[in-house]
Amino acid sequence: MKIGVLALQGSFAEHLVALKKLTVDTTEVRLPEHLDGLDGLIIPGGESTTMGKLAVAYNLLDAMKTFGQRRPIWGTCAGAILLSKNVSRDQPLLGLMDIKVRRNAFGRQVDSFEIDLDIPELKQATGAQEDYHAVFIRAPIIESVGEGVKILASLPDGRIVAARQGRLLATSFHPELTNDTRFHEYFLTLVD
Repeated sequence: MKIGVLALQGSFAEHLVALKKLTVDTTEVRLPEHLDGLDGLIIPGGESTTMGKLAVAYNLLDAMKTFGQRRPIWGTCAGAILLSKNVSRDQPLLGLMDIKVRRNAFGRQVDSFEIDLDIPELKQATGAQEDYHAVFIRAPIIESVGEGVKILASLPDGRIVAARQGRLLATSFHPELTNDTRFHEYFLTLVD
């Protein structure tokens, strides 16, 4: 199994570290040909507009769209924005996942927070029964989901922060910024 991490901007190095803890073969993705031979792709947290513009500049946007039609992609924070079909503004998107996302839904950097989430599907997939400690930094929320999208986690007030559609996974928070590799393990279960 070989997993790529989009390495144009953002927290890609942290995802690579988490995958290496799980002894997964990894590579940084910066050009379309870097997708060749990959079994899955992670789009990290960072700045979604910048990542989208760079993906267009390096001819990666269409290549990632094609890749996501046959292989798993996981977007964390900014990556979830890129995966979505709708962010109510004009910016490059993959448009693969039938979710509507609101950028910076919790406010500015100083409004970042951490919370423990009860995520039954994660517990079932990994066997670990502890709640998941999630880190939100200028995070988006998933405002709505389309048909075929499963909500995996919500905040106590009901706002959606994790969802899956087939082999596409979106999290508003940053699993790469914790020592808990369960979300990475979960993503690997989506890879054939």
